[in-house]
Amino acid sequence: MNPRERALRVLTLTDPAEKALQARALFESLDPATVDPAPVYADPGDLPGRPVRPVLKTAREVPSRSPFTLEGRAALIHSIAHIEFNAINLALDAAFRFADMPREFYVDWLRVASEEAYHFSLLRGHLQSLGHDYGDFDAHDGLWQMTQRTAHDVTARMALVPRTLEARGLDATPPLQAKFAKAGDPRAVEILAIILRDEVGHVAIGNHWYRWLCRRDGLDPIAHYAVLAARHEAPKLRPPFNVDARAAAGFSAEEIAFLTAPG
Repeated sequence: MNPRERALRVLTLTDPAEKALQARALFESLDPATVDPAPVYADPGDLPGRPVRPVLKTAREVPSRSPFTLEGRAALIHSIAHIEFNAINLALDAAFRFADMPREFYVDWLRVASEEAYHFSLLRGHLQSLGHDYGDFDAHDGLWQMTQRTAHDVTARMALVPRTLEARGLDATPPLQAKFAKAGDPRAVEILAIILRDEVGHVAIGNHWYRWLCRRDGLDPIAHYAVLAARHEAPKLRPPFNVDARAAAGFSAEEIAFLTAPG
């Protein structure tokens, strides 16, 4: 079976543990030579497969949590786990959905799905050690909503999911690590260090393929990004920015200067 079709089947799974397991198994058994970029697979609807819980609400309806109570710390870890669960889905979606890309594109996104599954499993295990599980708290769905908005444009997907929404994780992780350290949770700090290390690579993959697509289509990547961000209502980027991580992930000096310019 084409690994892209397998990616779609894993995407439809509703059990989080099974999805994480199958996403990792798919990449571990991957033979890149078997990836066929040509088929166009129909969207079966009702994607992604997900459990009944957590209940999904708007971002404004999900309360902010302090890590300085056990319940608040569990809720904050749950919110990060939810992001990682959605990240498994978006990587699998990229692998199945977009036809006629270079074979390396699919290998990259199946690797991302596997690593996101590992992150989710780490976070879920830590959450269980605190007496909770994935689904115990409400969550919002911004990452998947942008995945849906860009379903018909691979360039927009690369611009606005990995290198916009996921790149915000590069910025947010160090302050989160500081909070968990202050709250006396070294395991959360350790897990976030693993996630930050891997997410630099994931954002770099988004940057690579976004620029590849812009070169293919004769587009200026900076000017076209502004067009796509406006077209798809991408969130405005606000400081603080993790400049070192963004540079390591392939953002250009011009892009970083634009982000960090006063005003």
